Amino acid sequence: MSEGLLLSNPYRALVIGASGAIGGAFVDAFQRDVLCNHVSQLSRQTQPSFDLTDASSIQTNAQALAAEGPFDIIIDATGQLTIDGVGPEKSLGALQADRLMRQFEINTVGPSLLLRHFSALLVKGPAVYGKLSARVGSISDNQKGGWYGYRAAKAALNMVLQTAAIELQRRQPGWRIVALQPGTVRSRLSDPFSSGVPQLLEPDESVQGMLAALRALPAVSGAQFIDYRGQSIGW
Repeated sequence: MSEGLLLSNPYRALVIGASGAIGGAFVDAFQRDVLCNHVSQLSRQTQPSFDLTDASSIQTNAQALAAEGPFDIIIDATGQLTIDGVGPEKSLGALQADRLMRQFEINTVGPSLLLRHFSALLVKGPAVYGKLSARVGSISDNQKGGWYGYRAAKAALNMVLQTAAIELQRRQPGWRIVALQPGTVRSRLSDPFSSGVPQLLEPDESVQGMLAALRALPAVSGAQFIDYRGQSIGW
């Protein structure tokens, strides 16, 4: 694979969170790509049992999938906005400790442990570790407030990605560690929050945009935060 255009030669892919709308669309896109020799999937439906909130489950699955790698691209499409039936807080007065902890458990801690264990399955040389993030996790782009727990968890996730990229690129400067903003995608999870959205994307449309952006992504120092159009987002 060249240092310039990624995924331009035969490659292997892994999608974590493959049962979700965006994760499933990534799997479909890889399966349709003639250059993709193999796509592995990990979700709550696969075996061995996978639980984002169980550290031992994450490690066990990384060990199990090592035989299917190494991978040129790993996509982590895990994450939740509404957790245990509770949506994002709209005001400071709505904050509750247990709900904040759940946001961090699912949207920061779990993905951080995935990065820890699964980044070891990337090929040596040019490769991508892409993690679905969210524009609302950008501190500099926060103009509306609200959504405290989700915003904070995604901002913390972005810091983990940046910190990990600095460390990992000391050994593999060709690795791209990427926070991906997929846009507002039509799905069961986004339905309660999609009214008034000027551009609601189909999952395949979002994924095709993200893959095009990743293919052209240069190798730079540190992590990158981009949207589905390939445009950079401020941290």
